[in-house]
Amino acid sequence: MRAIRVHKTGGPEVLQIEDVDLPVPGPEQATVRHHAIGVNFLDVYFRSGLYPAALPLIPGSEGAGEVTAIGPGVDGFRPGDRVAYVTTPGSYAEARNLDVKHLVKLPDSISYEQGAAMMLKGLTAQYLLRSTYRVEPGDTILVHAAAGGVGQILCRWGKHLGATVIATVGSPAKAEIAKACGADHVINYSTEDFSARVGEITKGAKCAAVYDGVGKATFPASLDCLRPFGVFASFGSASGPVEAFNLGLLGQKGSLYATRPTLFTHIADRARLERMARELFAVVGAGVVKVEISERAPLAEAARVHRELEGRRTTASIVLIP
Repeated sequence: MRAIRVHKTGGPEVLQIEDVDLPVPGPEQATVRHHAIGVNFLDVYFRSGLYPAALPLIPGSEGAGEVTAIGPGVDGFRPGDRVAYVTTPGSYAEARNLDVKHLVKLPDSISYEQGAAMMLKGLTAQYLLRSTYRVEPGDTILVHAAAGGVGQILCRWGKHLGATVIATVGSPAKAEIAKACGADHVINYSTEDFSARVGEITKGAKCAAVYDGVGKATFPASLDCLRPFGVFASFGSASGPVEAFNLGLLGQKGSLYATRPTLFTHIADRARLERMARELFAVVGAGVVKVEISERAPLAEAARVHRELEGRRTTASIVLIP
């Protein structure tokens, strides 16, 4: 089969397409033939070496496709099942073997491309909105990078939950995307002081939660957007990681809570994964959350896609097609 492999960490140029052998699935494993592969900033972290991994590496942590074979001891899945998953790297390939504990069955109402594009981003939005800070009607929340894949879902789902959604973006074009996703207020942080604007919009009341996948560029100003006891949820580092800071800052700014949750901690428990997936599939199936796919690129163009992603020139979700 064809796969993208990384033999040394570095820039997008280290992504090379090669022929590799795929063994038969082992115990409690299934072979999934990909129909679509999700692309996420997480893939950049592994490719660049920010997140260490054994080499050679096949990047990519989510995909959707058809089960073509099962290994010994597999119960609940069989060849022909439509499935989607998010797990450890290995998805930038025509097919892969993976433990069935990571698979969820994909409803017929959701396409393979939607499934590949929404598992990591959609489940991330699910835990942020329903667990990290459980959004209730009347809350005001701030969503950074609202035109991105997770940002769009957070805006739509947050609005559905009854929140007032303030969105930040980096360009007028992205502002229009955020508005289309239900944001009540949109701030262009390339031309405006977003923390000052949040104060103006909320008349000083500020936000219950800030959902931040940007990182270094939006910190510590994000803390100034929170009401007392508010939650700063850092779930990504598109501009670089948040550097160490004095915890006393949280007390000075209103007894704030700061957290750095990860999706993989949440889905390590099979029962929790199934509950999260059911809730995600329900809101997507009902049309509350729309999985917008901005580009469908051939697997061989993974390096170009990474350059676009790192240049922050992308919106919504990108999928690779084997």
